[in-house]
Amino acid sequence: MSHLLACLLIFVSVSGCALAGMFASTRLPAHHLAEDSATSIKLAAGLIATIAALVLGLLISSAKTSFDAVSGDLERNAVNLLRLDRSLAQYGPEAQPLRVQLKHNYASWIDLLDSGGGNALASLDSPQVLHRVSEFQQQLAALPASTEAQRQLRERAIDITDEVFAARWLALMQKRGTIPMPLLLVLSAWLCVIFGTFGLFAPHNGTVVFFFLLCALSAAGAIFVILEMDTPLTGIVRVSVAPMREALSQLGL
Repeated sequence: MSHLLACLLIFVSVSGCALAGMFASTRLPAHHLAEDSATSIKLAAGLIATIAALVLGLLISSAKTSFDAVSGDLERNAVNLLRLDRSLAQYGPEAQPLRVQLKHNYASWIDLLDSGGGNALASLDSPQVLHRVSEFQQQLAALPASTEAQRQLRERAIDITDEVFAARWLALMQKRGTIPMPLLLVLSAWLCVIFGTFGLFAPHNGTVVFFFLLCALSAAGAIFVILEMDTPLTGIVRVSVAPMREALSQLGL
């Protein structure tokens, strides 16, 4: 289910509960909506609203943390790629084929990330890609070192390669998101209860209905942003690949 469809369902559910509350207020006996009853209902709804606000704040913080972590991993990955390329350049002509291969593979990876598609991202950890990664590492380890300087450069390149692929795996682990769906379902149920309570004691006019719909749209929009930020490699809100393209333009120079 796409994030947009999920949030559309939340909007319909929440706004429907508000309208259902307004309809129920015309059908309930008068003593059910008396001052004492209204006070009790509002206190209970206030408790749910407080819990929902806390959970919503925690979800936003968690999603932002995930988004920033992936963005930072990709930026560090771009820097490490430049370091690796410079080490190979200092190694000598023997490492030139590896530099060409590195730039080609990195360009392909950037294009897949920039596409933002789930199928494209799934191919990033396919057996073919894993084989190319393993082959690159083997070729790097097999570089002949005729001098002490070349040996040190080879060891440095191997260490940087480990950092590059570690950052890559960390970023890919975030592609499915970290926020559990049951928590979002419970939060949506709380919003339905809150808006249903609002509708129960609201005046019956078009202005109230309009603002109920506007508030329901705002709540669904907040959850949409949370879901988008929690999957920073796909969707509308995703990490920028600009630093990676900048690094790509400098590879092989």
